[in-house]
Amino acid sequence: QVQLVESGGGLVQAGGSLRLSCAASGRTFSSGTMAWFRQAPGKERYFVATITWSGDTTFYADSVKGRFTISKDNVKNTVYLEMNSLKPEDTAVYYCASSRVNNAWGIPGLYDYWGQGTQVTVSS
Repeated sequence: QVQLVESGGGLVQAGGSLRLSCAASGRTFSSGTMAWFRQAPGKERYFVATITWSGDTTFYADSVKGRFTISKDNVKNTVYLEMNSLKPEDTAVYYCASSRVNNAWGIPGLYDYWGQGTQVTVSS
């Protein structure tokens, strides 16, 4: 059973930075895709960024390009989301997700496992 545990959320002022972490366990992560999604109150869950375990292919939502960076540590089985120049509209619960599909991109239905989420709040 795959487990995903997020950490690093919190309250930050606009223009600030946060780094989210997602520790993955339960299987060998040598292939597939990891992703960060977010869900704001009253809105649907939407992808933020994805990265493949092999090849390090990344994919970003237009709204975060140039501000967010997804990366991973294959030894620690951990995925990170570095968020800079944060805006109030980035406020949401951020979820880590795992897919066995290579290049699952931002398609929620292709992700098998989800973390519990971590709250990110950006004040203006």
